[in-house]
Amino acid sequence: MFPRAYVFSHKDGLSEHLFQHILPHTVSQQRRTEGHLNVTNFSGPPMHVPHLIPTYQRTPVELPDVHCSPNRVTGSNRKRRRQNHSENDLKKQRFSSPGPSNQPARNANFASQPVAGPVTDRDACNSYISVPAYSSPTSKPGGCVPSLREGSHQITLNPSSVSDKLSQQILDLFHACEQQSDDLEKKENCRAVLQRDIQTIFPGARVFLGGSSLNGFGSRTSDADLCLVLEEETGNNRTDAVYVLSLVRKLFYQLSYIERPQLIRAKVPILKFRDRVSGVEFDLNFNNTVGIRNTFLLRTYAYVEKRVRPIILVIKKWANHHCINDASRGTLSSYTLVLMILHYLQTLPEPVIPCLQRDYPECFNPKMDIHLVPSGPSNIPAFVSKNQSSLGDLLLGFLKYYATVFNWDKCVISVREAKTFPKNRCREWREKFVCVEEPFDRTNTARAVHEKIKFDAIKAEFTESYQVLQLRKDLNCILPLKNTRPKR
Repeated sequence: MFPRAYVFSHKDGLSEHLFQHILPHTVSQQRRTEGHLNVTNFSGPPMHVPHLIPTYQRTPVELPDVHCSPNRVTGSNRKRRRQNHSENDLKKQRFSSPGPSNQPARNANFASQPVAGPVTDRDACNSYISVPAYSSPTSKPGGCVPSLREGSHQITLNPSSVSDKLSQQILDLFHACEQQSDDLEKKENCRAVLQRDIQTIFPGARVFLGGSSLNGFGSRTSDADLCLVLEEETGNNRTDAVYVLSLVRKLFYQLSYIERPQLIRAKVPILKFRDRVSGVEFDLNFNNTVGIRNTFLLRTYAYVEKRVRPIILVIKKWANHHCINDASRGTLSSYTLVLMILHYLQTLPEPVIPCLQRDYPECFNPKMDIHLVPSGPSNIPAFVSKNQSSLGDLLLGFLKYYATVFNWDKCVISVREAKTFPKNRCREWREKFVCVEEPFDRTNTARAVHEKIKFDAIKAEFTESYQVLQLRKDLNCILPLKNTRPKR
């Protein structure tokens, strides 16, 4: 599933520096076990990691012993025995890692410092676990995407971008609501502990943090998305996902820091739960690696131009306020909404942002080894746009575009190509109300909008908000700021 032979090439810089700076170095098992992870924040009284794994080894989720003596099971006997396996037994064999159950868990704290010594490509990939591993700023000459180690800092916009009241309101709301470095640290700490616990039943498991927590568009109240990735030979269909997540849910009932684990059997099954200490809500999926790829595509768009993050965060707040930002209720998912905004910014007469997949195809190759994906955009420079519109003008333009310009009945949005294409190009698009192409697997991210009444409500909100905002030029008229700012 993940091609190991892929050779990554940079537009800038030599590829041999990639593994020295981007991916974590391999460290000793002793340092992984004792030096990297402190779980006292998650389970009450102080507890050392070396004691954590043996605790769960005593009460593991049982997996069958599938080893048989070759002297006793041969020929037709082996065939009959295979036929007698139940479907679940076969799945348990498939997802049982061949490694020993006491394999040390590997941590990938994004703040950990690399150790001296050469690291091979294979070792670097194997030691990489978490999406938040980044290079230091000095290792990305000219790159626009910041390292997570830099922390949160206020962006400085061109004065023309905030020269009016509406633009200043947008910027102020962004600064009040954007995710802080300590918010991300809470999510990363829980991810690291979860990975170690999940490795008691799946020793080769990796848990990746993704979604709005990393793509630059998260707020202080954003949930966290996690992706559980097992060995390369495992599948990623819905049946496999439900089965694996069911086993993980059984484990979660034994963990004191996990609350309310709930398996949602959607098209992409997820395991929802809450971290008791931080209060963060998590969604865990299985092998949905396209989510990791689009996380880093969106993260590059977030930082390639300084106006992108404020505009997207405020539009997400607006859509949530007007109840058109909830895929579970038949409206737009946050991911779909972000792609709609990026499409608008790409297709202006003077684009605000580039088409990254067209301009830097080697950095976003859909076949790139999943462990190399975070380093892909490391050297992409900031985009210098001739469009100097203010934040307020861009917000008004976005609402106007989807209220009066965009043809919902005939067009499919493609951020991958920075344009629209007709619905009749492909049969699967023709009867959908909203069509937004996923940049990597090219499915419809807006498939949740399947009722005309919900579709009409979405269009009506665009039209009404545009008319009101154009007249009053005050963000409060479409998004009450007093109720939107987070409570400190």
